Amino acid sequence: MKEFYYAYFIPPHEAGVTTNWSECEQKVKRVRGARYRKFSNEQQAQLWLREGAPYAASPKGSVVSRASGEKKSVVRMQGVYFDAGTGRGMGLVEVNVTDERGESLLPKIVNPKRVTRFGTYVITRRTATNNYGELLALFYALEIASREGIKRVYGDSRLVIDYWSKGIIKQKAFRKSVYALVSKVVSLRQRFEAAGGTIEYISGNENPADLGFHRR
Repeated sequence: MKEFYYAYFIPPHEAGVTTNWSECEQKVKRVRGARYRKFSNEQQAQLWLREGAPYAASPKGSVVSRASGEKKSVVRMQGVYFDAGTGRGMGLVEVNVTDERGESLLPKIVNPKRVTRFGTYVITRRTATNNYGELLALFYALEIASREGIKRVYGDSRLVIDYWSKGIIKQKAFRKSVYALVSKVVSLRQRFEAAGGTIEYISGNENPADLGFHRR
C-alpha cells in the first residue's frame, strides 16, 4: 500500500508532517486558518511548509479550505489578483500580486531582490497600514495588467476598489504619502478602464493572492 505524507500548517507557528491522516485531521479540524496538503513523498511536504504552506499552491482548478482542508472547484478568470496583509510575525505589511494560479507577478514590476521567498513584497515602513498595502498592491496590479495587456484586475478590498482608487478619501485624515499614492492609482485606473479594463471585487476565499492573515 502506497504511503502518503500529510503536511499541515496552523498559524502562526505550528507545522508538521505525518503519514497518519487521522493525526493530521485532528490537527486541522475546525481550526480557523489551518491548511494542509497530501504529498507522495516527505521532501515535497517539507518544501511546501518551508515555502509558507502557500494557499494558492493547490492543484490547478481546486483550492484548499483553510478551515477544514476540504477541496472545492473554483473557476478563476484570467487576470491579475492583489492582496495585502500583516501577520507573518514581522509586524510589517506584505503585498501580494498574482495570476489566477497564484503565481507571483511582482518580479515583473519590483526588483526581484526585494521579492520574498513567498513571492511577496514587504513594505519596510512600520507606519504603513494594511489599507495602504492594499492600495499599493492595486497600483502594482494595474501596472502589470497594463503592460501585459490583461483586462481584469481582482481584489478583496472594498475600500480600495470602491473608494480610494476612485479618489474618494479625506485628504486631511492621512499622511501625504497615502494621498500621493491615491492620486497615482486614480490616474492609472482611469487609463486602465479607458482601455477596456475592469477592476472587480472577489471574496478572500476565491482570491489566489489572498495572504490569509486576517483568518487567524
